[in-house]
Amino acid sequence: MGTLENSSKLYIPYGCQTIGEDDIAGVVDCLRSPNLTQGERVPQFEKALSEYVHASYCVAFNSATSALHAACWALGVGAGDSVWTSANSFVASANCVRYLGGDVDFCDIDLKSGNICVDLLAAKLLEARVGGKLPKVIIVVHFAGFSAQMDRIHELKQEYGFKIIEDASHALGGSFASKPIGSNNYSEAVVFSFHPVKPITTGEGGCVTTNCSDMAAKLGRFRSHGIVRDYETGRSSPTEEIWNYAQVDLGFNYRMNDISASLGLTQLRKIESFIKRRTQIQAVYREELSSLPIEFFDNEKNSAHHLFCIRTNNRNNLYKYLKGQGLGVNIHYIPIYRHPYYKSLGFVKGYCTNSEIHFNKTVSLPIFPSLSDLHLEYSIDQIKSFFK
Repeated sequence: MGTLENSSKLYIPYGCQTIGEDDIAGVVDCLRSPNLTQGERVPQFEKALSEYVHASYCVAFNSATSALHAACWALGVGAGDSVWTSANSFVASANCVRYLGGDVDFCDIDLKSGNICVDLLAAKLLEARVGGKLPKVIIVVHFAGFSAQMDRIHELKQEYGFKIIEDASHALGGSFASKPIGSNNYSEAVVFSFHPVKPITTGEGGCVTTNCSDMAAKLGRFRSHGIVRDYETGRSSPTEEIWNYAQVDLGFNYRMNDISASLGLTQLRKIESFIKRRTQIQAVYREELSSLPIEFFDNEKNSAHHLFCIRTNNRNNLYKYLKGQGLGVNIHYIPIYRHPYYKSLGFVKGYCTNSEIHFNKTVSLPIFPSLSDLHLEYSIDQIKSFFK
């Protein structure tokens, strides 16, 4: 990945992992250990994560997509069940429902935050109740690392009886109402991602936090073929057979390996410094770009600052210009229902008005802990140059 220092051609990505010598040493130590998978490091990582977010349980997976799939399965999502999620997210937030045969619908967003608009959600729920089509689960996405209005969504949960999965793939290190995102104060499950561009990385990986022991047990089975080690066979008399494991559910091989967990452990120890640097970067962007014809999101407080997005009426030209100057800016997101697969299910362009506006006007700028001041200054200069 090219940078100003190590490449003749400038390239600054919108997001990038920050790896130190301690991370490398932790991985090497694992490589020299007896177990590269199903060893002690995954449980250690799970324990550290659950303590960090103040959750009772944490179950690690090989990706956040696997974690979302498992969370939906553990909540009983199946054929004919309706699950709603934000139109403004990566496709995994909806795909996890389709894997189980469920029906997906999409909620529109609040343009100020990029998260589900609670007022529009309330109206959609009221209409669904009249039509007898209430959702079984709502997957609430914390866009860019900033929490949705979980207290208000929880009030709707109590009124309408749905369950909540928080897709917090962007949001490890963020908080809501003075509680860490992941503490499950409003939901049955919270999913985090450890993809390289996320707040911390395990290479690839994800997890589910929950405060429910039964759900944690289900998640543990689902990620490992549906197998348990202490299964009671129910045989009435002893036999010569030896059973040291038994499959009780149809699960998947979604386990995180110990190499990944080793990286996660050292990364998690640095998350506060990572969030501090991301917070500094977004503050510089806000100050330096405030005079330009752009809009900022109302997500400055208590955010993990996974993304820094700006909105402008001249987005397409800005995107092309910055790409040409070596900035790996990105679009977050194409509304999920606009993708060909979901169009084939009957969704059409314009289904969620605010999500369409967001898609057409928003661009994500470089933000990650190892972004140097020189890179940040260059990024800002190029944005200013475009608007001149």
